[in-house]
Amino acid sequence: MVRSCAEGWCARFAERHRAALSFGLLVLCYVLYLLVGAGIFSAVELPYEHRLRQELKTAREDFLNENACVSDARLEELLARALEASNYGVSVLDNGTEPNWDFVSSLFFTSTVLTTTGYGHSVPLSDEGKAFCVFYTLFGIPMTLLFLSAVVERIMSLVTRRPVSYFHRRWGMARSTLAAIHATCLSIIMALFLLIIPAWIFIRVEKDWSFLEALYFCFISLTTIGLGDYVPGETHSKEGNPHRQFYRLAITVYLLLGLVCALVVLETCCELPQMKRFRQRFYREKTRDLDSETSTIIDRDHMIDQLSDTFDQSTDQPPVIPSVSEQAASLRQENKSLTPTAYTPALGSANGRS
Repeated sequence: MVRSCAEGWCARFAERHRAALSFGLLVLCYVLYLLVGAGIFSAVELPYEHRLRQELKTAREDFLNENACVSDARLEELLARALEASNYGVSVLDNGTEPNWDFVSSLFFTSTVLTTTGYGHSVPLSDEGKAFCVFYTLFGIPMTLLFLSAVVERIMSLVTRRPVSYFHRRWGMARSTLAAIHATCLSIIMALFLLIIPAWIFIRVEKDWSFLEALYFCFISLTTIGLGDYVPGETHSKEGNPHRQFYRLAITVYLLLGLVCALVVLETCCELPQMKRFRQRFYREKTRDLDSETSTIIDRDHMIDQLSDTFDQSTDQPPVIPSVSEQAASLRQENKSLTPTAYTPALGSANGRS
């Protein structure tokens, strides 16, 4: 008896707090994912780090033994100064004489800053430059987000919503199935044109890069991670690429267009009905449960989409779609008109009875 009551209470508790339990499980899985990733990176990279440290230590000892006139303190001072300059984008090597702050290089820097990629290969050297960078990005990053959202929304209607609606009318397949097939095909096409082909081009230009390193750079850049360990134009000599300015400009255009395309693919995947239902599992009950008014608005949106698809076949002018607030106001007005009111006798009949 007690066991059955406890099981019934647990079932009711799990049903009542399903969203909270799902969210807690999501947090636990994310923390475990972080720990597993940290463990794998540590196991893979730590031996390479120890090996590199030993190689540098051996090379330093060999240099001091072969050059007895150089003291260990002076060499330490020189290396520290060279590393400090390298952190600011200034190299002491012979092939590092190209300026980092000409106009095209500065344009490349601003594009990486505003898109939050931030390779870190070039940073402001002066206090004035650092102050302006703070002020510039304070307004530039929100402006970039607004620009990207507007561009992605326009592209989404052309490459995602209209094709799915067209094939839905043409073939009569379910929208969810068509959306999943379309998202898969779009992801494959974008991976080919944003990762595979650019990586092949980079290994032709960057002589020191392998295909894996070029593919790694493309992915790290388009996902705005921007670790900065690989930066185009920083590893080859001027003789290897005489058109350095045009090369930097082309990379800037590639990063901006590639970021827009990557956001389109991401937004297409997020709009999948399967993904929306999956995300609903982790929302709060009050947010997840739609009221009747919102449900009616969503039904109207689906009807409007079908009407707009039919309308697009006959004319190029898009139909006027009311906003959500206008639909809500119209729905409230309809509910008021359908609500029964208390019966009020006519004035004449009341006077007749009196």
